[in-house]
Amino acid sequence: MTLLVATSLAAALFIGVIIASRFTGSPGEAAPATTESPRPTGPLALVAVDAPDAASPTCANLVKALPAALPSKGKELKRLPLADPAPQAAAAWAGDRGDPVVLRCGLTKPAEYQPTAQLRLVSQVNWLPVDGDDAMTWYTVDRPVYIALTIPKDAGTGVVQEMSETIAKAVPTK
Repeated sequence: MTLLVATSLAAALFIGVIIASRFTGSPGEAAPATTESPRPTGPLALVAVDAPDAASPTCANLVKALPAALPSKGKELKRLPLADPAPQAAAAWAGDRGDPVVLRCGLTKPAEYQPTAQLRLVSQVNWLPVDGDDAMTWYTVDRPVYIALTIPKDAGTGVVQEMSETIAKAVPTK
């Protein structure tokens, strides 16, 4: 009788190990590594920042002209809804994976904008790029309002190109 109980327990343990390995993977097998976060599934919450000119007609014109999608390394980033209370004159886009691209209009002058700052001209828009840990923020410096475009470092150059063309058409130079 004890032999029968011992055999039954050993068989149950063996089956349990097989079932558990199906759900947890084999020993030594690493979980798939990913550096991208999943795309937000609901409205994206943005923190309010100091944007004294966000209610300006210039920012309103820009928001109306913003595209529904942005190109990013051969993929498309779709415009996201923003969670209430959404900051005025702000927008965001994201793909299936990765951090969102965020645009804000009407900000205060960036502290990095100094007489010796290195600017980049992209499609008739002068930008001040400010490097961050995981993203780069580009500030327009030749428009009547400051516009910030925060782009994850893995998003590619299509985002800046598309937004430059949009801003050049919607917001006059100063």
